[in-house]
Amino acid sequence: MREIVFDTETTGFDPFNGDRLVEIGCIEVENYMPTGRSFHQYVNPERDMPEGAFRIHGLSAEYLKGFPTFSEIYSEFIDFVGDATLVAHNASFDMKFMNWELSQVGHPQYDKDRSRDTLEMARRKFPGSPNTLDALCKRFSIDNSGRVKHGALLDAELLAEVYLELMGGRQRGLALGEKIDLPGKESGDTNQKSDKNIHMARPHSPTKEELVRHEAFVAGLGEDAIWQNVKKPSA
Repeated sequence: MREIVFDTETTGFDPFNGDRLVEIGCIEVENYMPTGRSFHQYVNPERDMPEGAFRIHGLSAEYLKGFPTFSEIYSEFIDFVGDATLVAHNASFDMKFMNWELSQVGHPQYDKDRSRDTLEMARRKFPGSPNTLDALCKRFSIDNSGRVKHGALLDAELLAEVYLELMGGRQRGLALGEKIDLPGKESGDTNQKSDKNIHMARPHSPTKEELVRHEAFVAGLGEDAIWQNVKKPSA
C-alpha cells in the first residue's frame, strides 16, 4: 500500500483570506515504511511574510522570491503523489491549503477521503495526552533534536516515523507465522515462529532407582505417617 506522508508551511492560517503555501515536503511510504523517495519544494507565495509565520518556519519573502510559484511546480507534486493516500498531521489544514492552490491552477482538488489525519489517530489512541508532533516524537523516542524551526520536509520525515508507530510500530515488519520444524513433527506442520531453542518435555515417570529411594524414605517416616497408607507407585 503506497501512501505519501506530507507537510506544508504557509504564510498564515487561511488561504481564503490571502495566505499562501510556501513549502511542501513529502515522504513516500509503502506498507507504512519509508521507501527513501521524497519530494521537497520551496514556493514563492508572491506576497509578504507575516512576522508570526516567519518566527515559526524562518522563511522570509525575500528568500522565497528565488523559488518558483505553485503554478510552476504543482505538476511535479501531482506526479509524485500519483493515486496514493495523503497522510498529514492535522490534515484538514494541509489539505485546505493544497486544494486552494490546486483550484487556482485549474486542477481538480483532492477529496477529503483521500487523506488520513495522524492527529485524529493520536487523539483516539492517547485521549487527554499532548499530541503535537514534538510530543509524539518524545512518546515514541524519535529523535527530533534537529527540529529547531518547523520545516516541511523534516516534519514529514518525523511524521513518517510517528505514523509507523501509530500503526503498530516496527513489529509490522517481522515475519510472524512462518513454518519451523519441531522434533517429532513433519516439516510441513505449521507452528508459530520462535527464536528460542525447542526442548523436549522431560519424562515424569520415576526410574527404578527413584522408586527404591522413595520406598526407603517412606519407611523411615514411621508406621503412623500418612504416606504409609498411600498406594505405592509401580515400576
